[in-house]
Amino acid sequence: MNERLRLFSYWRSSAAYRVRIGLNLKGLAHELAPVHLLRGGGEQHSAEFRETNPQGLVPVLQHGQRMLRQSVAILEYLDEVWPQPALLPATARERQRVRALAQLVACDIHPLNNLRVLQYFEHEWHVPQPEREEWVRHWITEGLSAFEAMLADHPSTDMFCDGHAPTIADCCLIPQLYNARRFGLDLTAYPTILRIEAACLALPAFDAARPENQPDAPAPM
Repeated sequence: MNERLRLFSYWRSSAAYRVRIGLNLKGLAHELAPVHLLRGGGEQHSAEFRETNPQGLVPVLQHGQRMLRQSVAILEYLDEVWPQPALLPATARERQRVRALAQLVACDIHPLNNLRVLQYFEHEWHVPQPEREEWVRHWITEGLSAFEAMLADHPSTDMFCDGHAPTIADCCLIPQLYNARRFGLDLTAYPTILRIEAACLALPAFDAARPENQPDAPAPM
């Protein structure tokens, strides 16, 4: 397929970060279409962007005329359309494990600490910032503790979450660690996770996807 790929992204969105990693691992050229989640109350709420994604969320991957939504579903789409290098393992048992790890982040950790939840706490319930940040740290800690336990001493855990090559589990894990550090979480309790993070970030595909390396990231102070 030679149809253009265009990713609607925000530099600090962990869900968009996952898809940037996946596109880079596949070596797929793509155009970035920044959507600023804070400017003017959030460009994702505009009528124009709601036509792109009725949920008002990034990422959205445009492939030709098709609009693809939900980061993990996009990663699996990439793997089906461009099978090499694979983002899912060869056997059903291994694929189930990788999907479980990915969904632990995408379904259980991330929804509890993403921007719209924190903004609702702030604007509707007037929850002070220290309490909001404690909420975030609590749920990331719960999730990463489980993730570490699922990795440690498992025969499929190797250089990456599953085996010798990154999978969608690694694509989801690395952005969540970026978020954890944003909120001041101490990650020393997760040695397996930190070892895998170092292996991932040594790869150009992961490095190029980092938030600070995006064209819409603010200039360093």
